Amino acid sequence: MLLAGDNGATKTQLALFASPGDLRSPLASAKLPSAGYESFTALVRAFLADFPYPITRAVFGVAGPVIDDCVKVTSLPWLVDAHQLQEDLAIPEVHLLNDLEAIAHAVPVLAPCELLTLNAGKPVPHAPIAVAAVGTGLGEAFLLWNSTRYQVYPSEGGLANVAPTNAREAELLASLLRTHSHVSYDFLCCGVGIPHIYAFLKATSDFKEPQWLATRLGSANDSTQIIVKAALDDAEPLCIETLKIFASLLGAEAGNMALRMLATGGVYIGGGVPPHILPFLQSNAFIHAFISKGPLSSFMTSIPVHVILNEMAGVIGAATYGFML
Repeated sequence: MLLAGDNGATKTQLALFASPGDLRSPLASAKLPSAGYESFTALVRAFLADFPYPITRAVFGVAGPVIDDCVKVTSLPWLVDAHQLQEDLAIPEVHLLNDLEAIAHAVPVLAPCELLTLNAGKPVPHAPIAVAAVGTGLGEAFLLWNSTRYQVYPSEGGLANVAPTNAREAELLASLLRTHSHVSYDFLCCGVGIPHIYAFLKATSDFKEPQWLATRLGSANDSTQIIVKAALDDAEPLCIETLKIFASLLGAEAGNMALRMLATGGVYIGGGVPPHILPFLQSNAFIHAFISKGPLSSFMTSIPVHVILNEMAGVIGAATYGFML
């Protein structure tokens, strides 16, 4: 019996699997609010209280770098220790992965119906693959073929400095640097980055914020959802332009990842945000930024780009790793 989990700053998904053939049909699964628990141990205990199966192994993807089987969670006041979890939960084996490492393990087993292709390209068999996940932050990982299967390598590349690709993005960066000492892709290419772009446009562009939108934003707990909904459902110009810039920044960084690893096996974009903004990822803003790499622009057109639609990808990846051990 395998317990697999995918922890993020907003939510944690957990599932129980009896065999590798059950990746799409776990015995039990649940989605829990991460910040609603004082520790990762408390969260897992809450899940197991409802599903008291005898577990032989657990694999958790956790949002943060794994060092000596321990993770200081990036956006939560948690320290997750594999050995302590083993003891506290009475599970014989506990393994920790970086959350992007978990998603990356899912990529080789994803079905075509679980992907939306943004650029078909010409995938090269066994070539490097790049993976990004857009959620509370931007995570990155890579897969390299080791002559038998793909080996996953986590990364903290999302924290690299933003590189503007046009005058407006340069103005955005300059504006943010007045109040922030470090502006990374992790800061802008994520759910909480969208309100920063919106605020910049509202203050510096000719786009005006309508009163109905100001009222909604003023009473909202999550302004990102309001901005996305206003762009998609209400065709509000200020919100549309916000998501175009967001798509451009994300496309540029996805292209950067492809160049760094020569990821001719493809670039896969997961996380909770992309499925909600698909029209903007399918737009010219994303692909133009992805492809526009100077003398290598024509080469970039050959690199496949896919959005991961299965929201359980992190859990599937953690389970895939667990069954390989």
